[in-house]
Amino acid sequence: MKTLALIGFGNIGKKVFKLVSEASDLSLSSIVSSQNFDSSLPVYKNIKDIPHADLAILCTPSRLTPSLAEDLLARGISTVDSYDIHSDIYDVRRRLDAIAKANKAVAITAAGWDPGTDSIIRTLFEAMAPKGKSYTNFGPGKSMGHSVAARAIKGVKDALSITVPAGQGLHKREVYIILEEGSNFEEVSKLIKADPYFAKDDTKVRQVEDLSEFDSPGHGVWLERQGPGIEGVKHSFEYKMRANNPALTAQILVSAARAALKQEPGCYTMIEIPPLDFLEGGKEENIRRLV
Repeated sequence: MKTLALIGFGNIGKKVFKLVSEASDLSLSSIVSSQNFDSSLPVYKNIKDIPHADLAILCTPSRLTPSLAEDLLARGISTVDSYDIHSDIYDVRRRLDAIAKANKAVAITAAGWDPGTDSIIRTLFEAMAPKGKSYTNFGPGKSMGHSVAARAIKGVKDALSITVPAGQGLHKREVYIILEEGSNFEEVSKLIKADPYFAKDDTKVRQVEDLSEFDSPGHGVWLERQGPGIEGVKHSFEYKMRANNPALTAQILVSAARAALKQEPGCYTMIEIPPLDFLEGGKEENIRRLV
């Protein structure tokens, strides 16, 4: 039985805790969290304090994730994370790869549903139609990564970001914020719109007194690809999903943890890993069942 450390105990971390508790091949040994709560497992405030584990599941804001992964990998502890800043993933993977190999550990980065499982679908679509165009349309729904980014802006007490699909891979962001006392709305709005999470999209920022009426864990995606095949045929593929955002992210992280324990040292994204490695159970059994 492989032992895991859980880093972060927010919406995703709590669901990872439950999923690992129900798994037959994984076991949690410790938790790192700034919160105070009762737990049957040891709870630490700092990752430096945890005893050795085979792997750590990082349920932390994306901007904190690379440095935390580096520290853990340097100790020989493998990691999985759901880092979601698309433009930086290649560089993060390269950095973590060097550290993981030097310490005989494994990292899987960007293991959420996008980037992550959607990346696998996009890869398969392109394998089926090498020439063509793919579109990824998110929402409508709450984006956890964008909400965390908005809450990190100076002057913001709390925030919620809703993703609205505009078609052909374009999106609108509706950001609802509660200001800290004394903050200027116009200044805060400019900072949010300039943040890399929002800068490329049509973003509207609205000041509210209560976020509860806008909040929902639901989210979704619609992937499309159109392209020509041989002899003049035309292909059109679609993949649609609606899901509870934190619950799905947690499940993918646990599946990625299972896969990480089967890889050679280095850092991987999900498209680099055999799909069977994400599943519980034996290889032969799963081939017989799924092929």
